Amino acid sequence: MIQEKEKQSQAETQEQGENWMQIAFAAQSENEGFARTAVAAFVSCLDPTIDELADIKTAVSEAVTNCIIHGYNLKGGTIWLEASLSGRTLYVAVTDEGRGIRDIKQALEPLFTTRPDLERSGMGFSFMEAFMDVVEVESSPGKGTRVVMKKEIR
Repeated sequence: MIQEKEKQSQAETQEQGENWMQIAFAAQSENEGFARTAVAAFVSCLDPTIDELADIKTAVSEAVTNCIIHGYNLKGGTIWLEASLSGRTLYVAVTDEGRGIRDIKQALEPLFTTRPDLERSGMGFSFMEAFMDVVEVESSPGKGTRVVMKKEIR
């Protein structure tokens, strides 16, 4: 299901003639830095400020970390990272096929975590919302989660 949405989104982006990229990588903590750097390099053509880059990298880091820890429960899997540019707007989607989220509204609440045993702060979605202009979460229990974020580069 989620891979079908990725293909549909990619096809729509190509039809609009926008710049885009898509990467799949192992859900391992050492790849979180790779994801941050990939998106930062991709958006660099818009000459973002250092603060804008830091915001984007932090939001991507939080989304990828959520996939690793909550989606796949630290047991590995695949994470799909997609980014596109439309004018001066960056769109980023981070997708997993892990456990999914039963109650998205609850998951978006600051300090809520499903992994208190790992001393997780429960602020991942809060940070994403603080650093990006728009954050949307789609999830189905047992099928995975897709987080789509948008940021206007000024």
